[in-house]
Amino acid sequence: MTESSIYLAKPWLKYYPEGVSESVAVDEESLSNAFDRATDQFLNRAAVIFYGNKISYRQLRELSDRFAAGLASVGVKKGDRVAFYLLNSPQFIIAYFGALKAGATVTPISPIYTSGELRHQLLDSQAQHIVCQDMLYENVRKADCPLQSIILTGIEEYLPTLKKIFRKKATRKYVQSGIKTDLKDNGNIYQFQALLKEHDPSPPNITFRPKEDVATLPYTGGTTAQPKGIMLTHYNLLANQKQIQSSWPFLEPGQEVFLAYLPLFHIFGQVAIMLNGLILGATLVLLTTPDLDEILASVEEYGANIFFGVPAFYDMLKDYKKTDRINWKNLKLIVCAADTLHETTIKGWEKRTGTKILEGFGMTEVSGACHVNPYDRPKPGSFGVPLSDITAAVVNPDTNDFLPTGEVGELVVSGPNVMKGYWNRAEENINALINIEGSTWLKTGDLVKMDEEGYFYYVDRKKDLIKYKGYSVFAREIEEVIISHPQVKAAGIVGVPNPKVGQYIKAYVVLFSEGRGTISEEDIANYCREHLAHYKIPNIVEFRGELPKTDVGKISRRELREESEEILY
Repeated sequence: MTESSIYLAKPWLKYYPEGVSESVAVDEESLSNAFDRATDQFLNRAAVIFYGNKISYRQLRELSDRFAAGLASVGVKKGDRVAFYLLNSPQFIIAYFGALKAGATVTPISPIYTSGELRHQLLDSQAQHIVCQDMLYENVRKADCPLQSIILTGIEEYLPTLKKIFRKKATRKYVQSGIKTDLKDNGNIYQFQALLKEHDPSPPNITFRPKEDVATLPYTGGTTAQPKGIMLTHYNLLANQKQIQSSWPFLEPGQEVFLAYLPLFHIFGQVAIMLNGLILGATLVLLTTPDLDEILASVEEYGANIFFGVPAFYDMLKDYKKTDRINWKNLKLIVCAADTLHETTIKGWEKRTGTKILEGFGMTEVSGACHVNPYDRPKPGSFGVPLSDITAAVVNPDTNDFLPTGEVGELVVSGPNVMKGYWNRAEENINALINIEGSTWLKTGDLVKMDEEGYFYYVDRKKDLIKYKGYSVFAREIEEVIISHPQVKAAGIVGVPNPKVGQYIKAYVVLFSEGRGTISEEDIANYCREHLAHYKIPNIVEFRGELPKTDVGKISRRELREESEEILY
């Protein structure tokens, strides 16, 4: 048997749970059409609950239709890029489907981006329009980009009475921090609610090519390099929604309640929660901020039974004093993705709640998700098996030759959810989308291995591989060891260039309060010596109060690496 045939045989199919199909049927239709079909089926069901305010599928459909007409009135045409600079709110969902119905491409932007980061995405995507939270308008003004229209909306527009809703000052500030300065209106500023009121629910008549038309243009998180746009077609996103839904056949259309606290601008929240939930006819309990008290209260109050999270939140919840107020065994699904789930978090969560977290894996380039653990046979430490209609393999990063089972190499993925390509990055597309034995595969840049049953295990990002005295050192392996120290809260490992050894290994460490002043750099190095080979011991240990993170809680090794190199040079 050749190495390629091992993967093409899809050994993981033997371990698909009953009801999970090898292949899924994906209609060639627009995302907006799929949304409309769901609203027809679940008209009177609550689509969104936003701090107690319920919006039915009927209302959501009408609002998105009105917004589509409003966008057309301000000049949005098919193929135009419409940027979203929004917090989690009903406006994000209304604008999302409204923009798609107008034929536009949505390019979501992190609401914590500075004006400089915002400017990069607006200029790179060539966005002509932006839907903006009013409190963020000042950054749009400072970005100074040519925009045909700026549509402003306030977080309070879909809230019931504030006194009843906001339990915490930290959340209340979002409603009280609207625009305090005069708007410089050059005739291109519009109000979100005015567009809805001034237009009938009659979206323009758009002819879609689902496999060609780009529905969204999200940008990579930039943990290892400058963010770049990723072209995801209507077909890509619908295929991934179907693949995700197929993994859990026990989910019932029109019956489930998804907790939606993950940011919707991020591909994880956008596809796994928003698209998957709404097309399934679920109710989304939408939260603007990932406040632990609000998350727990919402699960309890609204009976949320589908919970998606990232490792950082599970790590906090496992130690949070109020976590026990929820009987987590009542939830149908508890899933983790978007970053590495450390063993200490897994064990701590299981001990605290008596439930297991299903770990999955994905990236923006695959429309959100490509792997998940089978719900009836998860393996600790593995991010699972490929979803329906996906072929995954491990190849030599340099030669693209398939590697045997158990060997570490680069993850490559093929399937209907794989991106159309990077936006205006022809050379990167050549390197990322490769042809192997007649099929197109995406090179993910992630180093993994696969066992004999087809379960995959994450090792590290290819760009985070450290070369020390000729040895290959994986940053994640060292981080896992350091984090297991009882006084360590977080750790980040990077390579620092050195002409004599290639790269020094540098550890950034955050201690719990009781460890500060008592644990030394040498203590951390000695702890590593007890668990790691000599060439993996950090050469430099630096204590920090916190580490830089991305929008979904990943430690940003890119920022740590850039900082180390700045100090060095």
